[in-house]
Amino acid sequence: MYRGGGVKLLAMEKLHLIVPDLLLPQRFAAEVTVDLALPCLQKIMARADHLVMPARSMEAALCDAFAVEAQHDLPIASITAAFDGLPAGCWMRADPVHLQLQRDQMLLSLPEVEVDEAVQFCAALNEYFVGQGMTFYAPHPQRWYVRVQQLPDMQTTPLSEVIGGNVRGALPQGADSQHWHQLFNEMQMLLYSHALNDVREARGALAVNSLWLWGGGESVKLQTPYASVRSDDSLSEMFCAAAGIAPLPLSVKELDADGEGLMVYSALRSAMQSADLHAWREALLRLESDIAAPIWQALRNGSLASLQLDILAGENSQRRVLTRGQTWRLWRPAKRLAAYSLV
Repeated sequence: MYRGGGVKLLAMEKLHLIVPDLLLPQRFAAEVTVDLALPCLQKIMARADHLVMPARSMEAALCDAFAVEAQHDLPIASITAAFDGLPAGCWMRADPVHLQLQRDQMLLSLPEVEVDEAVQFCAALNEYFVGQGMTFYAPHPQRWYVRVQQLPDMQTTPLSEVIGGNVRGALPQGADSQHWHQLFNEMQMLLYSHALNDVREARGALAVNSLWLWGGGESVKLQTPYASVRSDDSLSEMFCAAAGIAPLPLSVKELDADGEGLMVYSALRSAMQSADLHAWREALLRLESDIAAPIWQALRNGSLASLQLDILAGENSQRRVLTRGQTWRLWRPAKRLAAYSLV
């Protein structure tokens, strides 16, 4: 039984570990990781069976883990709306964002919004769109919603997938998307001219000049095969709440659940969204010491039967499956993490 500085696993049949942004683009992955010692993570990667996965978001991965069936879109808004205390209904996320045009790109950033500002912005939106079957809510200053009478037939891109990136090509698609593109433009014009943005810019804050519409859904029933869920991610906590599961913190020393366990490690994603490579390196070292090392030891001593590692990395997304017996594949030498990156 492992008793080191990370987690302890006792008689767990399977651990499903989801890690977004573990693999960076090859053009700078080697330089960023060249001096990092990652022996256990590298052995897990080398000796596990490898399956290619289509690119998918963290939101899609959690929907799979909690057996959530999508209708037109991933119904994230209904899950988070319930967590934020909103009633059942047809919801879309309408999160406050800052868009900046740079040459042929439209870059998205997340502005910090105060509670009273969120209330004022939503009041202006509700006044403008009165009678159009839409009502805006801001139960959390960073999580805004629009309640609609009927869910639109369109597919959206989760906000987490576009933070710090170009939103061109990521706008809603589908039968009803053109109508919502027009509404999106009207929301932008309204927010851009709102007097509150002058106040924000005067104090050096980013203007709230747009909304990101995504995750439309109605109330859904969640279920999961996992006996325990551990995460450093707030969205996982919301999924747990909807499934009636008490989420457990990630940074603990004991994982004693029998059966199957789910673990989500999002610190690498958070660092990349902030374009902070130093924070990404630190998060990678924590992944090695606090997660990969004790998992490797648990596989070797039999207290963990198997590991399913889902790496969410765009077109380089992949699944690694490792059983106790496969840890003895000594003929598979460990490789530097950058060797798994794409150009």
